Amino acid sequence: MNILQVKNVVKQYANHTALNNVSINVSKGSIYGLLGPNGAGKTSLIRIITQITAADSGEILMHGEPLTPKHIQDIGYMPEERGLYRKMKVGEQLLYLARLKGVGLAEAKNRIRDWLRRLDIESWWNKNVEDLSKGMQQKVQFIATVLHQPDLIILDEPFSGLDPVNENIIRDEILALRKKGSTIIFSTHRMETVEELCDEITLINKAQKILEGKKRLIKEDYKTHTFLVETVEKLTQVSNQFRLIESKPNENGNFVSRVKILHGTNNELINEIMRYANIISFKEELPTMHDIFVELVKGK
Repeated sequence: MNILQVKNVVKQYANHTALNNVSINVSKGSIYGLLGPNGAGKTSLIRIITQITAADSGEILMHGEPLTPKHIQDIGYMPEERGLYRKMKVGEQLLYLARLKGVGLAEAKNRIRDWLRRLDIESWWNKNVEDLSKGMQQKVQFIATVLHQPDLIILDEPFSGLDPVNENIIRDEILALRKKGSTIIFSTHRMETVEELCDEITLINKAQKILEGKKRLIKEDYKTHTFLVETVEKLTQVSNQFRLIESKPNENGNFVSRVKILHGTNNELINEIMRYANIISFKEELPTMHDIFVELVKGK
């Protein structure tokens, strides 16, 4: 079931086309990666979904019905350009933003205290925002985004400015929100984060969608039939059905070879290698999301 459907959206600014007939489908309860190089159109699409701007043409459905101002309450958005009021204290700012989203006063206070505790910043209630580091402000912004318990959470580069410890804290909270039923659109340049968190992705380049689907299936589609084989002896040759890319020693005193199947089957490759060496392990090398991203954006 899709929580969000974007159908044939076009957005132009003067002589620049930001989005050209873009369609995406975001499954309920998923972490959805919205990927693309700078200037690809990701932010334009997010601003249309959050109703900051409007599309020139196309349709957006949320919960199966046309997107309208009432859906703003169902969306939490953390932009890459942070939007906190620097002169306000952390507690009063979060309380103000929660009340804007329709959360009752007593409930808002309880939720804020709970989130401050979960992010290990309980003492920050009376801190001025301007006195916080970029990473500390990031944690406050994250709380403001999820405080009203939205069905759809949009995070634009949520780990920017965070140290590894706090990055892990926010990552765990994102996974916990998904487990509780939230849907998360995750816009980032960090492919290692996509590998770890995202269930589905869309890749936008030069205003157009060039790839969409489940991460697992996309990686299957782009595999190169290359295998990593650990052997006791060093592999020095294979028949012309295969290509030996490299063979290197590892820390165990064995050898790891990369071998590509040019034509034939996995079993034929195993039998071929066994002619020359004793196999310890054999696994297929799947492309990383970074590899796929670079390949498609460069237009190969």
